[in-house]
Amino acid sequence: MAAVEVERAKLEANLRNLKLSGHVGFDSLPDQLVNKSVQNGFVFNILCIGETGLGKSTLMDSLFNTSFESTPSPHSLPSVKLKAHTYELQESNVRLKLTIVDTVGYGDQINKEDSFKAVVDYIDAQFEAYLQEELKIKRSLSTYHDSRTHVCLYFICPTGHGLKSIDLVCMKKLDTKVNIIPIIAKADTISKTELQKFKSKIISELQNNGVHIYQFPTDDESVSDVNTSMNAHVPFAVVGSTDFVRVGNKMMRSRQYPWGTVQVENESHCDFVKLREMLIRTNMEDMREKTHCRHYELYRKKRLEQMGFSDVDSENKPVSFQQTFEAKRSVHLQELQQKEDEMRQMFVVRVKEKESELKDAEKEYIHNVSPLLNHCLQLHGKFDKLKKDHTEEKKKLEESRKKLEDDILEFNRRKSQIAQQAQHHTLTLGKSKKK
Repeated sequence: MAAVEVERAKLEANLRNLKLSGHVGFDSLPDQLVNKSVQNGFVFNILCIGETGLGKSTLMDSLFNTSFESTPSPHSLPSVKLKAHTYELQESNVRLKLTIVDTVGYGDQINKEDSFKAVVDYIDAQFEAYLQEELKIKRSLSTYHDSRTHVCLYFICPTGHGLKSIDLVCMKKLDTKVNIIPIIAKADTISKTELQKFKSKIISELQNNGVHIYQFPTDDESVSDVNTSMNAHVPFAVVGSTDFVRVGNKMMRSRQYPWGTVQVENESHCDFVKLREMLIRTNMEDMREKTHCRHYELYRKKRLEQMGFSDVDSENKPVSFQQTFEAKRSVHLQELQQKEDEMRQMFVVRVKEKESELKDAEKEYIHNVSPLLNHCLQLHGKFDKLKKDHTEEKKKLEESRKKLEDDILEFNRRKSQIAQQAQHHTLTLGKSKKK
């Protein structure tokens, strides 16, 4: 550290400080940036994780002093589902595009082993969508709706007995992907003494399990003191309400019980005001910046390394993105050519195998069918011979029948002739006697 300070002092000493002879105007750059930001509007995305019925929707309504559309979730869903709703809010002349993502059915399953998977997949999907937009040739990041999760409000059930296994597993999976702020939901159900013990136990369990939660930045002098103080209050014990109760001359968000009234915005009743102050009024831009510069950069680095890109080559020398792309493209084309050759060889082998199978089948067919075919040919020859003999026999019979008919006709002719001769002879004898 001392060497760094010495180097910094040397650099400052080498800087040339010039005095301007008149007003130039670049002191208005912050104002220009503010005006541009106000004109474009702001984007903020909140992920609410917690078991069904812990008051996630009610707390969102209380934080932004509005009534978001929400429907009660059943406890019978087979898996965790994430539902995102985007709203356009305006306060004074500042526009905010707010996206609230709710984990529907979280913690309701008997097997809670993969409850975190849907949440991790959703966060990675938003990072991937932004990365794909960055990698386009024609980018439009200025009009692109940034859906990356800027903060995760993790709702802890107010049991007073520490964190559940599902809480530790889920936060451990998410602490490198999103800014996590743990909050104790429905904090009016436990006493102040139990609440302080519960907070200490939660922090102790998070540290023992290596879970890194979001720390409010203390490097800015303007917010250093308040952020340091607020870091000691984490996790925030909050109460939300959609009902307004008259307290004195003011209508305040409150929850009425038979024993009294819990005022949501009363700091002696809960940490709701502290959460709103830290989340929205003080550190919203820091969360957006950390999401882009830390969590998204980590995801981008891993994804580009998976694609085969690197800033240095095998000899640890700088290499450009284009060189890496060309090398990757060359390797890809070689792999494609190799696969094509392998497929061609495999095709030739399979064709030869099929030809061999067909030849074997042909031989087997001939071997099995040849005797039967010979027998069929013999039967066919016998049939032809019998048919021929039958035809000849039939022809002989026809000739015999015709000859017989001719003999019968000849016999009848002779018979009639003999009969005529006999009659003529009888008539001749009768005439002779009369004389």
